Amino acid sequence: MAQSDDSGEFTSAHRVIGTAGAASVFVLGVTYAVVTALGFLSLDSPQDPIGPPYVTLMELLIIPLAALYLVTTVAIHAYATPNAKAYSLVALVFMTILAAITTSVHFVILAVGPQLEATGQSWVPLVVSFRWPSILYALDIVAWDWFFALALLFAAPAFTGEKLERAVRGLLVAAGVLSLAGLIGVPLGDMQVRNIGILGYAVVSPIAFLLMSITFNRSQRRTPADA
Repeated sequence: MAQSDDSGEFTSAHRVIGTAGAASVFVLGVTYAVVTALGFLSLDSPQDPIGPPYVTLMELLIIPLAALYLVTTVAIHAYATPNAKAYSLVALVFMTILAAITTSVHFVILAVGPQLEATGQSWVPLVVSFRWPSILYALDIVAWDWFFALALLFAAPAFTGEKLERAVRGLLVAAGVLSLAGLIGVPLGDMQVRNIGILGYAVVSPIAFLLMSITFNRSQRRTPADA
């Protein structure tokens, strides 16, 4: 059952972008997870970074995926009850930071990464490669394993209804915790441990957003202007 209309801010426009955005996150998220799994299976050693064509497909998927996460979080903030608005606003801020960082990282890799690597300069892998340690790799980790994780954890209180919303809330928390756990790989210098975070944002999160799409679609809340 959808939440009662006690905020008066979840309009038909919010329902449309929330339903479509969350459903699109699920579709692209599942596609990303499949491509990632195929990339891992293609490796000769678990320590190797995923190579083409899988890594290129991942780059192309993650840019629109980040935008869709942000759009959906706008709907989450509108959907939250007054008591949860502070949490959902924090989630929106964190998701905005995530989108800005990861979009910049992956656009740089797509646009200039191959040209830089072709120079053969010794410093290039330390900047643009996805082999640890590198600057862009570190930025992407802080984007997904920190800001994305916090965004999901702060978004979870927006869903306080019955069975379906409890499932959304539980999955958001699980995805956020798994994403945070990926940070353990950084001080250990072990990206296999860091891959725990991938379970959060590439496996659990898309399921949460699929159920979220259904939740938004079922909501009947309106502002007075929609009445």
